Formats: sequence, structure tokens, C-alpha cells
Amino acid sequence: MGLTFWTWTVMIVACLFFIAMSMMFRKKASISFTHYAIAGGTLPFFLILFTDIATIMGVGNFIGHSAEGYKIGFANIPFVIGEQGAKVLFALVFAGFAARFTYHTLAELMHDLILRDRVSRIFIAILTSSIMLAWVSGQAMGLGALFATFTGADPLFMIIFFSVVFIIYTTVGGIYSVVWTDLIQGALLVGLAIWFYLQVFSEIDFSFAVLQTGLADVGAAGLMEFNLSVMEVLTLFVTGTFGVLAAQMYWQRCFAAKSPKTASRAMLYSGIIAIVFTILATIGGMVVKMKNPDLDPNNAVSWLILEEMTMMAALAFFTLIFMAAISSASSLLHSASVVIVNDLIIPNMEKKPDAYYVKLTRYCVALVGIFSIGAALLSDSIIGLFSLAYSMTGGGVIPVLIVGLLWKEKRSARFEMGTRNSRVSVWGGRIGILAGAVVSLVFGILWGVLVSVVLTIAVSLVLPKDPRSTLAVETN
Repeated sequence: MGLTFWTWTVMIVACLFFIAMSMMFRKKASISFTHYAIAGGTLPFFLILFTDIATIMGVGNFIGHSAEGYKIGFANIPFVIGEQGAKVLFALVFAGFAARFTYHTLAELMHDLILRDRVSRIFIAILTSSIMLAWVSGQAMGLGALFATFTGADPLFMIIFFSVVFIIYTTVGGIYSVVWTDLIQGALLVGLAIWFYLQVFSEIDFSFAVLQTGLADVGAAGLMEFNLSVMEVLTLFVTGTFGVLAAQMYWQRCFAAKSPKTASRAMLYSGIIAIVFTILATIGGMVVKMKNPDLDPNNAVSWLILEEMTMMAALAFFTLIFMAAISSASSLLHSASVVIVNDLIIPNMEKKPDAYYVKLTRYCVALVGIFSIGAALLSDSIIGLFSLAYSMTGGGVIPVLIVGLLWKEKRSARFEMGTRNSRVSVWGGRIGILAGAVVSLVFGILWGVLVSVVLTIAVSLVLPKDPRSTLAVETN
């Protein structure tokens, strides 16, 4: 029995296992919308740690960054440091703060503590959802390309198939099935990733000198250089950092943690692991470039596994990527659906029983999945998807968040749920969010962040801050 048989076997068994796990938690997840979204804020350290690891280490980190390493080499490192290092920054600055509250989303936090504005909440929800859609699409793209390489199956079929699995698995058990399955997946990911990179770097005898010589021999010596301007490095770093700070699933994990210490420690450790593995993925792509300079970058690592390693290594690699994709996608689908229901639907409808909101969230998973499939089929680059969503959301949402938290009405007062304590006005928030997102897309995130900060403060000083005024509309 060959690699194709065992690949299909692993995939089918894993899919059945994930769906069975989700069935076990269906009843518990249905207790209330808060339980479905954030487990009632009761999750312990080990669950938060491994769900962070499993969510962070998606297929984009293995396949996407390997492809970027194959194309641009060390020039990808600033984006890696920004994207993955932001998780460490999040742990040190925001995780403990977020874990003090039991909000469901970042948009809800900003609405309650800073803006008190329905329109701004909608803007934030749409922007933060875009990151989730991009990441889920990235998982589907990576798995589709990988499975096609391993088995010869049509990538289009595999993208749709895996997306259906994501949808079913996420719909049933809510965050409980996500985190408990991630406990298994995260542990397997760490072990398999360590083993895999030992195999990859044995190809160059664990020597950068060998890698440098090999790249020079194929005319790709430039991959060993950081051939970027200061502005390019800064742009990549800020794009990754601000994009991650706007990612709903990290805030959601903090709201789900049982204590601030639990949230900050888990994110810190998982962020360090992500930095190490993602840099290794970039360098791994460079190793493939040395061995075969004429590949499609998205297939670089797959080629290395199939052509240069044993069948056991190939199967282990597929298992690694499959685990990464399925766990990350389930978390992202769940987070996106919670955002849609919590920030786009609930504030704009009459109050309903919790059971209704849980059912509505489950329906939203299908909608997010459909959009994700479409984005996966239309995009040419996994990292391109991430970067676009990062720029738009990071440039619009995060500057307003930071200004809102630092620019207090009462400097000595602590932020408390139900109490607005920010000098950012309704119109300051609206204009800052929209202008930052648009400018980031057109001129780059550095200009977007600057414009967002300046306009948020300037408009807040000019237009009324009172949310009960004729220019501002508050909704609970």
C-alpha cells in the first residue's frame, strides 16, 4: 500500500475523529451563547496554551511561509517577526487586560469601553472578520494544493471538501470542541514539527554555509540577504504586528481564559513557539530553492518531501499540515461566526433567548465557510491573503483601540465593563477606523496608522463626545 492510500486513510480517520469530538460537546456548547463563544470564561491554562498553538500554527505558517522563503528568502523575516512577534506583544500588553472581561469579541470591548456606537461596532466587526476569512481561505488553499500533490486529486474538490469538514466540525461543538481537540492537535503539532525540521535541515548538514553555497550555485544567492529598505522592513513588521493585534481569535481566547495570568502566559509561550517554527519554515523554503530552483513556490515543501524523503516522512508531514489546517480553520470559523452574530446581528434585533443565538451562530458558520471557499479559489497567494487583511484591519482598528485606551476621560480610573472611559468620540472612532483601513490599502499600513491616529484625535476634539448627542447614536 502506497502513500496515496495512507494519506486518504489518515485524512478520513482524522475527519471522523474531529466530528465525533464535536458531538461530545454539543450539549455543553448549547447551554448559552456565552458558553458557545467563550466557554463562560472558565478555560484553564493547558487548554488555552494548546488551542493557541494549534490556532497559530496553521497551514499558512508551514506552507505559506515556506513559499515566501522560496521566493524572497530572508526578506520574509521582518513580516514573520511582526506577525509572530505580535503574539508575544499581545501576551505582554493586552492578554491580561482582555482576560479581566467576559466580552465575546474585540468589537464588543471597544464598543463598551471606548466608543458606544453601533456604526463603529459594525465597521470593526467587518474588518476583524476579514482576517478570519483570509486565514480560513489560507488553510483551504494550502491543504488543497498539498493533497493534490500527494494524491493527484483535484485541488478544487479538496478545497471544497476540507471546507465542508471545517464547517461541520465547528458548527456542532462550539469553542469546547475546538479547544479540547486542539489539546491533542497542538501537542502533535509541536512533536511533528520538531521532527520534520530536523529532517529538512539535515539536507544542508545543519549549516548556513552549505545553504549559502547551494543557493549561489543555482543563482539564488540573494535569498540570503535582507535586501529591503528601512521603510519596507518597517511596513512588513507593522503589517504583521497590527494585523495580529486585530485578530479576533486571540482576544476570544483571552475572554475565555479563567484568569488574566492564564491568558498572558499561554499567549507568551505559544508566541515564542510560533516565531521559531515560522522562521524555520522560511528557511526550509530556501533549502528547497537550493535543491530545485524551478518549482511553483506553493509546492516547494511538498516536492522536497515527495522527492527527497521516505514515505514515512511524507506521511508524517501530511499529518502535520492536516492537523495544523483543521485545528486552525475550526478556530477561525468559530471566531468569525461569533463576530457576525455578536456584533452585526444581536445589536440590531429584538432580544431573543440564548438558544436562538446559539442556533444563529451555527448557521453563520456555513456562511463564513462559503465566503472562505470563494476567497480561496480567487486568491493566488496564501500570504497575500493574510497581508491584505492584516493591512486593512490593523491600519483601521488598532490605532483607534490604542488611542481609546490611552486617552482616558479619567486618567486614574480603571476600565470596567459597562463604563465608558475614553475621550475618543463617536465620529472620531468612525472616521479613524474607515480612513485607516482605506489609506492602508491604497498607500500602505504606515500611512494608514498615522492617518487613523491623527483623525481619531482631531475629530474627537472637534465633534461631540457625548454619545447621546444628535451626531452620535449609542446602542447597547
